Amino acid sequence: MNVKDLMKSAEENTTPFYYYDMELLDSTLNKLKDAADKYKYNVHYALKANTNGRVLDLISSYGFGADCVSGNEINKAVAHGFCPGQIAFAGVGKTDKEIEVGLGNDIFCFNCESVQEIEVINEIASREKKIADIALRINPNVDANTHKYITTGRTENKFGILVTEIAAVVKLIESCKNINLIGLHFHIGSQVTDLIAYRDLCLRVNEIQNWFDKQSMGLRHINVGGGLGIDYDNPDVNPVADFESFFSIFNTYLKLRNGQELHFELGRSIVGVIGNLISKVLYIKEGASKSFAILDAGMTELIRPALYNSKHKIENVSKHANSSNTFYDVVGPICESSDCFGAEINLPATARGDIIAIRCAGAYGEVMASNYNLREKPLAVYSRNSN
Repeated sequence: MNVKDLMKSAEENTTPFYYYDMELLDSTLNKLKDAADKYKYNVHYALKANTNGRVLDLISSYGFGADCVSGNEINKAVAHGFCPGQIAFAGVGKTDKEIEVGLGNDIFCFNCESVQEIEVINEIASREKKIADIALRINPNVDANTHKYITTGRTENKFGILVTEIAAVVKLIESCKNINLIGLHFHIGSQVTDLIAYRDLCLRVNEIQNWFDKQSMGLRHINVGGGLGIDYDNPDVNPVADFESFFSIFNTYLKLRNGQELHFELGRSIVGVIGNLISKVLYIKEGASKSFAILDAGMTELIRPALYNSKHKIENVSKHANSSNTFYDVVGPICESSDCFGAEINLPATARGDIIAIRCAGAYGEVMASNYNLREKPLAVYSRNSN
């Protein structure tokens, strides 16, 4: 993080704001493309992580596809240069209108999660005189070893078709004249840092593929989702996710069939580290047993700590660390007790007006911002060396 550039931006812009390091994004995309091209893998950027227009423009310029979970995301992806033929549409609750958007854009694939969804897509496709290419999202019952709210691949989760349902679903598809089954889709969770979970996913996918082989059903592609985590604790030490190790797991353990493509849906690992929430200290409040640093940013700008109890590195960029460091509960102005970015955070002696950077807010930061308490949504500011 370029502190000098950030501080200049803080002088020129009203806090809070999101600060995006576009040079880091460019470097990340270069390394991602090199790692994916080595194995001829296909990457779809997961828009749900960040839909900032300039961020999307840069990602699409590398030729990556898009992973969308709403009709509006599909429209925005197309508007920012993503090829419709590289857009996968996921989600357990696609509306009729959203399905029409996907069909109207001739997207790559609908990732389907239930019998009824397939029936509805077939009905709408028939009405629109279209053939819908679909993949079955299978719930592999693989533990991602991450927070329970961002685990998606266990049988108790709402996502995906159970393995025991596959035969019945395939029989249904055979009767759907406007459905074309082209692949299988899996996604076990988000912020996955234990790569063993992906090895377990590969082994499970191999088992499921064997069933399709016995039915003499060739599938064009396998989509193993995303979820690769980032280093929230040490973003300056590890600014770019280890894409090489991630992809090598699948190269080693996943048995693709001849001509079969492998697709990924990565979001956080691309944009997580590039974004920072920049805030100003409003007040220092001395409580009975602790000190509070009250910021002008709150859960309306970054809800992850309140929602998941997630941890973000917090820095006072106005001051260098020194011997007079103090522990603070770093909190926001929102009228909720959960509006806390971190408890007992070790910071240099902090004062009103100091600039605070909450790191790794590039994923699920700006995109989840709200107007609760009728607060205005912050601006996005970009590093100065970017175009």
